[in-house]
Amino acid sequence: MMDQSHTKNLNESTKHNTWRVSSQRTIQLDRPLCIGILNITPDSFFDGGELSSQSKAVDRAKSMIDDGADGLDIGGESTRPGAERVSEQEQINRVVPVIKSIRSAGIEILISVDTTRAKVALAAIDAGADVINDVSAGSEDEEILNVASKQDCGLILMHRAILPELDQYSDQYEDGQRPISDSVVDRVVKELSVRREFALQAGVGNTNIVLDPGLGFGKDVDQNLALIRQTGQFLKLGHPVMSALSRKSFVGRLSLDRDSTPKERLWGTIGLSVLHLQLGARIFRVHDVAAHRESLDASWRLIGEG
Repeated sequence: MMDQSHTKNLNESTKHNTWRVSSQRTIQLDRPLCIGILNITPDSFFDGGELSSQSKAVDRAKSMIDDGADGLDIGGESTRPGAERVSEQEQINRVVPVIKSIRSAGIEILISVDTTRAKVALAAIDAGADVINDVSAGSEDEEILNVASKQDCGLILMHRAILPELDQYSDQYEDGQRPISDSVVDRVVKELSVRREFALQAGVGNTNIVLDPGLGFGKDVDQNLALIRQTGQFLKLGHPVMSALSRKSFVGRLSLDRDSTPKERLWGTIGLSVLHLQLGARIFRVHDVAAHRESLDASWRLIGEG
């Protein structure tokens, strides 16, 4: 049985159970949404280099759809700790042909582009993407907020505490090294609230916005747990919450209590994702679509209909 706080989060999440991603398309969030990750990069922490051709990317997209994906998140720049930055043109060269190939294959599923750059976002939307997923919440290139407004597309605003090239894995911070030293929940809520206001002032529709607390981005293990526990604080800002914890280092520290590789972190990921669903998250950016689809749907039968 859910306790009172969980019930409150469930009620809060149902107040904003739609996500507008274009003038013709609104996504219903009356069940958990699974967004499969397609990294068109050689250096992503989990599957870097696996999708080295358009045909492989399209095949992976089809496989994810067969597994129950509601959408695809396509990125041309790794955001793992220590990753080197990629130019706008190189990102465009990586993601736009893949998006076009997916659309040419007759696939109409939701597509988000994972980028912090306005030119990349616009090129991806023109190629057929529906959503901009910005890990900087529009702070790195504020023109991206104008792109989201003019294109009337979906916009995911994520919090990060430090640039990826300066960051380290979330299970490797030592005392005094954490980018956030004060109350992590208060700070992340405040900073996402500010970025949300910038987006609204740029003309982005209120129902187009999704918030992501940025699990693993400049936060240590305990801080990530606090952000998950306090999902209700983000729901109070009035937008759906994305859970993007899939196979991250803090997950392995919690589930295995040792150093681990991304390949070892599936079951810890599933456990935390189910709890994040119970606490109010509705959109899940994941590497393992089939496992999440089955687990989240089974959990939703208890949580959503109880």
